[in-house]
Amino acid sequence: MKKLLNALALAALCAIPGMAANEALVNLQPSKESPVIQKEIYGQFAEHLGTCIYGGLWVGPDSDIPNQNGYRLDVLNALKELHVPVLRWPGGCFADEYHWMDGIGPKSERPRMVNNNWGGTVEDNSFGTHDFFDLCELLGCEPYLSGNVGSGTVEELAKWVEYITAEDGPMAALRKKNGREKPWKLKYLGVGNESWGCGGNFTPEFYADVYRRYQTYCRNFNGNHLYKIASGASDYDYNWTEVLMKNAGRHMDGISLHYYTVLGWSGSKGSAINFNEEDWYWCLGKCLEVGDVVRRHCEIMDKYDPKKRVGLLVDEWGTWFDQEPGSIPGHLYQQNSLRDAMVAALSLNTFHTFSDRVKMTNIAQIANVLQSMVLTKGNQMVLTPTYYVFKMYVPHQDAQYIPAQVACPVKKDRNGRDVPVVSATASAKNGTTTLSLVNTDLNEPVTISVALNGVPAKKVAGEILTAASMNDYNDFGQPEKVTLKPFSSKSWKVSGDRLTVTLPAKSIVTLSLK
Repeated sequence: MKKLLNALALAALCAIPGMAANEALVNLQPSKESPVIQKEIYGQFAEHLGTCIYGGLWVGPDSDIPNQNGYRLDVLNALKELHVPVLRWPGGCFADEYHWMDGIGPKSERPRMVNNNWGGTVEDNSFGTHDFFDLCELLGCEPYLSGNVGSGTVEELAKWVEYITAEDGPMAALRKKNGREKPWKLKYLGVGNESWGCGGNFTPEFYADVYRRYQTYCRNFNGNHLYKIASGASDYDYNWTEVLMKNAGRHMDGISLHYYTVLGWSGSKGSAINFNEEDWYWCLGKCLEVGDVVRRHCEIMDKYDPKKRVGLLVDEWGTWFDQEPGSIPGHLYQQNSLRDAMVAALSLNTFHTFSDRVKMTNIAQIANVLQSMVLTKGNQMVLTPTYYVFKMYVPHQDAQYIPAQVACPVKKDRNGRDVPVVSATASAKNGTTTLSLVNTDLNEPVTISVALNGVPAKKVAGEILTAASMNDYNDFGQPEKVTLKPFSSKSWKVSGDRLTVTLPAKSIVTLSLK
């Protein structure tokens, strides 16, 4: 009866057209039937693009920058705090021009290549397969390989899998010669990337046949079991998903989807830090549209896979603005403001709602490119506002999803899209419930009444991420302008089965309830 009354109250609140801008209601609906939020939803992506790899993750063992076998110690330690579950590599568009044999053997003997997709930079292949898998072992995460279908052969991809995972045979012998005795484990294998575009400009019908062929020869060696991922759609291309699910669905374990919060693909994409209030709400409206996009792709998948065997992997997502003035063209170096943190939180909250189908997401990218976790310059490192969202949300990894109905005022962006003032997500694990709340309103605080519906809340603690200005960001001269702080206990109150929380304007809060 109490849950029914809460639901009726929520419906009534939704129906109030003049609902106060500083009031909202969240109704938690714990259920043993709810899916688990796969930790891989917090996945990362590292492409050979700009200084993501070279200078971001890797400096080489002879660098003056403190490192562990060539990997930056400051970046390594920061990423370990995020409990990175999976890392996608080597691309992106770079993947379909990458030939893995160029990245093994003595580094001094490796051939160089031109990175045609990203600024024409000369790639020396000094960071290759061994370096990537060693990095994953250091981070304790699953490797996710993006295989070359656009310019590579079936044999090339098949031998890469064998080189990595076989205990014996010619490819295993070559791996051992190059210094790795035991095979690695490889779970996630992407068969091509953006095959509708930079990965080959395929039609969906042709790619479906190519995918079937390539995946056939990617074998499971010595108990290693590949989770094979088809190159899926961009944004609103629902026909691509339809054709692939119809023609190749039974041959795949997952299908990808790419969705960027971007103004457009021609002309200016806008500044990452110089923007106004209208730009703020447009960005959040565009970000939240991912929910409708994922829903429609899921509906198509449900037609061909009603038991949800095939996972949807949003393996590229995030903000894409104009690169910073003065940075190298094509390297996509982008600053990261409080607005990016909002996009991260709202996107993750959305992905949680599709936990029955969305099994992985990978934000683009991990360092120095687009919506990154860290920025580096020489021996300096800065943690971005987006980094702190991922840190706040660590408790949601592998936790049981708790549906949360939200009733709140809604703003409109300049395209007419809804931007709810409040977003909420919740999960439970090991006796602790984690509740994450977002106030998107730039100017007003919001008081949220949370119907707990039996969720224990005798002990409450929290963190908050906000800033004085919507344009605030962290840089090498101001590394902690936007950072996590304790959330004051004066900002919440528990009374019976209800939690009341007041969030400042433009803030993200995560509460731990026990």
